[in-house]
Amino acid sequence: MAYLINSSFKPAWWLNSPHLQTIWPSLFRTRVDLNFRQERIELSDGDFIDLSWHGSKGPLVMVIHGLEGSLSSHYVTPLLKALKLAGFSTLFMHLRGCSEEPNRLARSYHSGATEDLKEILEKLQLRNQQPKAVIGFSLGGNLLLKYLAESGNQSGIQAAIAISVPFNLAHAARRLETGLSRIYGRYLLGKLLRSYQRKCRINNISDSVDTSKIHTIYDFDNKITSQLNGFRDADDYYHRCSSGFHLKKVVTPTLIIHAEDDPFTLSEDSPKADELGPGITLELSPQGGHVGFIQGNIPWHPEYWLDRRIIQYLKQQNIEAREEASEHSDLQLSSNYPTLHISGSLFVKSQLRCFIVSRQSASIY
Repeated sequence: MAYLINSSFKPAWWLNSPHLQTIWPSLFRTRVDLNFRQERIELSDGDFIDLSWHGSKGPLVMVIHGLEGSLSSHYVTPLLKALKLAGFSTLFMHLRGCSEEPNRLARSYHSGATEDLKEILEKLQLRNQQPKAVIGFSLGGNLLLKYLAESGNQSGIQAAIAISVPFNLAHAARRLETGLSRIYGRYLLGKLLRSYQRKCRINNISDSVDTSKIHTIYDFDNKITSQLNGFRDADDYYHRCSSGFHLKKVVTPTLIIHAEDDPFTLSEDSPKADELGPGITLELSPQGGHVGFIQGNIPWHPEYWLDRRIIQYLKQQNIEAREEASEHSDLQLSSNYPTLHISGSLFVKSQLRCFIVSRQSASIY
């Protein structure tokens, strides 16, 4: 039976806007230095996907990143550490072409490339290494939900969590062309273009696209993503790959966490109760931004609510783990920051400017 619940999340009063919630962790959250075992999986089409393993004890949880995400995305290593402290082992899946080396084929990862997730899960199952749960962020959440809808009761996993999902890809692309959200659109477009040009250069792929005429995410998807991956155009790609159109088919126990003020989506695209499959619990929060959900009463001392909520849900699904003793066992994983006194409006403007200028290597997805 599907459930639609109100989230318990309450934003930090000093990060009380969707843009601060979205930008803060990208700029200021401390990434965690973890030891990974790297593995390359050869795919049936001749390409590859890289996996990063952390921890060897406890139920296995897989994490999938968002658009142009990586291990350096602000939510990844802190969550992997929190999961390990809670007694889980973890596996980070780099989407095709998103690890340090560009993928071999001309095709790329995209929001609906469920065949890649399916093949990885099947290969892991053959090795008795099937994850108990999968967590997807943003684009990775859309991909995960689409896979669950397609696989029905054959998903092979016990539970799933999808966070800050762009349920309607067409609307999300348009949202990134309006208002302050254009900041995120320009930032992500720059990363997409650099990745595409680097891949063409390294793999000696002929680039017939005039990238100087690509000004938006929609343009990129229309001229590059769709053409490389067998879609007619961006509209065809968005229609066929938007998870919001398929949620009714999800039967695997799945928690969706979404903020209605997410600056990457339209609030009207939040699914309604009658659009949810029997496995879904949709947890809606009025605030939280895009992969933000930051609490904390003291300025510059953030508390990352998502980490705790994810682990809570996994345990509710009887994915048992043995917690490790640690001074960080509260799972806040906060860092201490110097006190800064600055007015709210000036703070927003200064952080947006800092975000554009200085964080080309970071990822908000």
